Amino acid sequence: MPLVDVPQDPQKVWEALQEGNHRLVTGNLIDVNQDAKLRAGLTQGQDPRVIVLACSDSRAPIEHVFNIGFGDAFVIRTAGHILDDAVVASLDYALAALKPNLLVVLGHQSCGAVGAATGFVAGGELPTGLQRPIIEKVAASALVAGPNATTDDVEREHTRQTVAQLVASVPNVRRLLDEGALGVVGARYLLEDSSVETLQTLGVK
Repeated sequence: MPLVDVPQDPQKVWEALQEGNHRLVTGNLIDVNQDAKLRAGLTQGQDPRVIVLACSDSRAPIEHVFNIGFGDAFVIRTAGHILDDAVVASLDYALAALKPNLLVVLGHQSCGAVGAATGFVAGGELPTGLQRPIIEKVAASALVAGPNATTDDVEREHTRQTVAQLVASVPNVRRLLDEGALGVVGARYLLEDSSVETLQTLGVK
């Protein structure tokens, strides 16, 4: 079922995404919002129920992870799901113009950016080229996670830190949360079995 057919309620949208991931895990995938007629209808505009901020890793394609289709999700992806001006501006646009009901920050297992940042914090080399800002930003989460944290621990902490930054720094996120119009979820995709681990929820259960 296309997410556009789900009631405009943060809890209902989150439940629909969880059900979609369960279909992936159990191998009971359904065809969702991808035929020619539905795609043609999207030329008139979009009405996504969810914004997903995720890592760019090719092993975690958002529409497949949640068994959703064209027009269902407004997706923003960067390595390590780090925040910069373009990401925050894209998020703010989506919140203001598209009126989604849910914001999901989705990390994943075996994240290369997290692995590199964890290695740096443990005494490794910091890249000197264009990739350096990514590692620097993720390293802050590794420091919060503590010296004995595993890579899994840092992946979880980095997702929580991203959620905290969005709630604190994007006024529309805080306002819509307070109004009950938006739910926020921090989650982690597990490559080993395709399940989504819920780490944090705000405005939904």
